[in-house]
Amino acid sequence: MRGGFPEFRLGSVLATSFTATLTERQGDAVERIPTPQRLVDWLAVNGLAVDSCTTAQLGLARELRESIHAAATAAAIQDALPASAVQVINDRSVQGRAAAVLTPEGKRRWQLSSASRVEDALGVIAADAISIIAGERDGKLALCASPTCRAAFFDTSQSRTRKWCDMNTCGNRQKKARFTANQRKNSRPAELPES
Repeated sequence: MRGGFPEFRLGSVLATSFTATLTERQGDAVERIPTPQRLVDWLAVNGLAVDSCTTAQLGLARELRESIHAAATAAAIQDALPASAVQVINDRSVQGRAAAVLTPEGKRRWQLSSASRVEDALGVIAADAISIIAGERDGKLALCASPTCRAAFFDTSQSRTRKWCDMNTCGNRQKKARFTANQRKNSRPAELPES
């Protein structure tokens, strides 16, 4: 934890990293953007720096996050996309006015229309979600195998068989639980046959 807040889970896919700002959805949920300033911090870490964020903009961000999660979950299980989630994702995409710019180093960077345009940053996130849900990128949507997590993530592994949204958290926790269960099972005294 830094500054009293849980660390961000950062991945290589912007949209699913954004949905990871709420973790352990099926257990004791952990909110990683509980305040407008934490959203500002998350956006800065992800190359979408803004100067400020209002409570209303935080509400728009959380609504987008949950809509991406709902649509990505449906896509991962090959179910129909929820119409309300699609509408929110589309609305945020259309309302953003960010532009992709090329840096002198040959990298893409997002330029927001102003330093306080959280909506521009949300538009970039929504557009990223659209590209992965629509199947435009090399990879597949999957759900974390952890029963307390069940996060949607974008699997770009060669075999497309990744089980965990994050090996360092969910994967290790599940492996540790299996190891502990096996240790308990193997340490029980052998039962003596009845005579």
